[in-house]
Amino acid sequence: MKRFKTVLVVMLVGILAAGTAGAAGTVKIGLLAPLTGFAAADGLSVHNSVKLAVERINADGGVLGKQVELVTYDDRADGKDAVALSRKLIQQDGVVGVVGGSYSTPSRAVAPIFEDEEIPFVAAYAVHPDVTSAGGYCFRNGFLGMVEGKSAAYVSTKLVGAKKIALLTSDNDFGRTLAEGFTEYVQTLAKDVKIVYQQTYPFKEKDFTPYLSKIKEIGPDLIFASGYYFQSGPMVKQAREMGMTMTMLGEEGADSPKFLEIAGKSAEGFLMVTNLNRDDPRPVVQEFIGQYVKRYAIQPDMVGASAYDAFMVICDGIRRAGSLDGAAIQKAVAATRDYNGLTGVIKGFTDVGEVVKEVQVQVVKDGAFRYFGVVTDPALITP
Repeated sequence: MKRFKTVLVVMLVGILAAGTAGAAGTVKIGLLAPLTGFAAADGLSVHNSVKLAVERINADGGVLGKQVELVTYDDRADGKDAVALSRKLIQQDGVVGVVGGSYSTPSRAVAPIFEDEEIPFVAAYAVHPDVTSAGGYCFRNGFLGMVEGKSAAYVSTKLVGAKKIALLTSDNDFGRTLAEGFTEYVQTLAKDVKIVYQQTYPFKEKDFTPYLSKIKEIGPDLIFASGYYFQSGPMVKQAREMGMTMTMLGEEGADSPKFLEIAGKSAEGFLMVTNLNRDDPRPVVQEFIGQYVKRYAIQPDMVGASAYDAFMVICDGIRRAGSLDGAAIQKAVAATRDYNGLTGVIKGFTDVGEVVKEVQVQVVKDGAFRYFGVVTDPALITP
């Protein structure tokens, strides 16, 4: 019996050694994205964008002399699924870093796991504070809801000049935090501006006419119509069909070709705060957009661009660390300075892993997202 156990152990060691040798030629980086379910369009954009990032890295020789292998799993934007898949990435796949290409619920769920295992995790666009508060191995390439909310208020009051504003926001963490940031800015920095209407709507809402009817009666200069593309798209379309002509401003949740498809001609003139400037002349942006359109026959969006940058930040950290050790990569990512990202120049990360970069403002013009302005005030863009 003892001899049998010894032989079994030797066999298992041999199998494990063979597996390790087979994986030794690549550096594995994980990607969790909602490839199916309500957020499948976002998941597809994320996956497509990160695949382009992998191709670029490998065409440049990979990292530390090895090609990068992307390990992708569909978390369906579900926390329980994400937890199980995160353990699979760690225990089975042996990844050295992970891109969180999904929403806040799954990202919040997995962040403590990657923290405990000392594997750098970069959330592409999940907005909840819990993602980075999990610890030093967790970073965010997108904006906190408060940053976006304050920036939206700045655009509304300073760039548009609105004096009477209505807030119509999704009743979830994202929507509530956006509204909080927006309101805080108005109350402290734009005291001559009035929020004349403030209301949340259910996440699955499709008919916005009851809310819009009340807003129409009040007659504000601007509506902060925040929500994901499947919310803000119908909202904007219904408002215009009701003859409402005031400025409508959204945020990165609307940054999708799907918004333009849903809202149709009603999207014209719609403003949004986001982190992808399609008119940015830097080669990294224009080359990506051209390659994306050529490959996938559709315009890229914020979620894909954010995931692209999250992946590239991890690879940049590995190169600068000169090591595949989690602690070394974490230290290098935390020390990132003035990185020439697709979603802007990443000035760096705060002590709690929040990105510092300019907030872009886009406008729908002739059926496409175009440059409108930018928020540069450090007091607004620094979490």
